[in-house]
Amino acid sequence: MKTLALSTLTAAALIAFSTNALSAPLTKQEYKATKADIASQYTADKKACGSQSGNAKDICVEEAQGRRKIAKAELEGSYEPSTKHSYDVRVAKADAAYAIAKEKCDDASGNAKDVCRQEAKSAHVAALADAKLTEKTLDNNATAREKMNDASATASEKNAAAKDTAGNDKREAAYAVAKEKCDALASDAKTNCVQMAKTRHGQN
Repeated sequence: MKTLALSTLTAAALIAFSTNALSAPLTKQEYKATKADIASQYTADKKACGSQSGNAKDICVEEAQGRRKIAKAELEGSYEPSTKHSYDVRVAKADAAYAIAKEKCDDASGNAKDVCRQEAKSAHVAALADAKLTEKTLDNNATAREKMNDASATASEKNAAAKDTAGNDKREAAYAVAKEKCDALASDAKTNCVQMAKTRHGQN
């Protein structure tokens, strides 16, 4: 029971393992260094499991493998952030939790073991379903934002064109009035009046 309690706490820590991932994109150098750190940490974790025996050791190894898989998935997400990599992180966490849970079930026997494994499988299916749902939701939202941005740009272009048309109509109408007034003049005065009206109302 003590071993089970400890491994349960370890599993909880495993699922929450995401403190350094998915922040700002990593440089290639940082990526390589972190990848090496993950490999080194996994080696150390497996070595630490050597002090245990039986199923406790098996659980320890599964937890070490789970941490490595999650860390690698999170590393890819930090290096190349994307909806796909975020999904991969969720899947890695679900798979790791499932592997650990199944291993823990070996502490039981008979029907209790069968129920334990079925519950682990059910939790795994649910976690994968949630991961897929989140991925699809993010993709759909991104597509919607893109369409909204496109629609907004199109509307802005049409509004600008309509504004130009309205401005031209107003200037032409104002020019017609000014030109009509020039008809009261004669000779050079009329010519100058019309030219000034064109310049004033943008009809050149």
